[in-house]
Amino acid sequence: MSAVDTGDDSLLARVEGAVGTITFSRPERRNALTPGMLVALHLTLARWAEAGEVRVVVLEGAGDRAFSAGYDVRAIPTSPGPEIEKALRESNPLELGLAAVRSFPYPVIASVRGACFGAALNVAMCCDIRLGAEDVAIGMPPARLGLVYPAAGVAQFVAVLGTARAREVFFTARTYRAREALDMGLVDHLFATDALAAATAQMAAEIAANAPLALRGLKRVLGLLADATVLSPAARTEADALVAASFSSADAVEGQMAFLEKRAPKFTGR
Repeated sequence: MSAVDTGDDSLLARVEGAVGTITFSRPERRNALTPGMLVALHLTLARWAEAGEVRVVVLEGAGDRAFSAGYDVRAIPTSPGPEIEKALRESNPLELGLAAVRSFPYPVIASVRGACFGAALNVAMCCDIRLGAEDVAIGMPPARLGLVYPAAGVAQFVAVLGTARAREVFFTARTYRAREALDMGLVDHLFATDALAAATAQMAAEIAANAPLALRGLKRVLGLLADATVLSPAARTEADALVAASFSSADAVEGQMAFLEKRAPKFTGR
């Protein structure tokens, strides 16, 4: 087994044989994603894709409370390394991370314990397979915060869950647990909490034993089929405008204040 320098201490990476494991490691913040972590995720997967030795990737969260609580908008890096700083200037960190997971040439498995919300759930949806523990708590809260989620992210949910279930997940902003998450398709398999790590390792090893050319080809074909949900340029422009308007709305301010104050929001539609 070898450790990998990701350029961010909150994102740990290691390679064992043909399996690469990436750990979101901010347990004190329930592994909330930072811009630096997302750029490091992108850079790590890019290096592994170029080298071609990692044929399965596992994404997991440190500790026993969370895969990741979501995107931590308060965590802006103060002294990133030059590679991460360059990537931060050129692209949206969340889009970078999501695209890196989605486009990695070999299968990616999300091993989900505990909380998995918002952008972190989007990361899991970009994975090829999602394995969950019985303690999972999964949801997409944007509607409860007065926000419209970006169209590319919504499209990923539609591709995985289908339109009807994606509508329910976004419209209700509900938290799904264990069997509910399995029934909704948010996880593909459910395991006893203490059995998740072993089940993940077994599946990763099973996939890694298959022919590399076949794995790459199948991943690419499945990706091409998923691209059927991509919006036209005009539709993407309209969707982006809806997202931007929601972020500047009074409801967005109220939703976020209510979340921080742990109370029910009072939305006005403005």
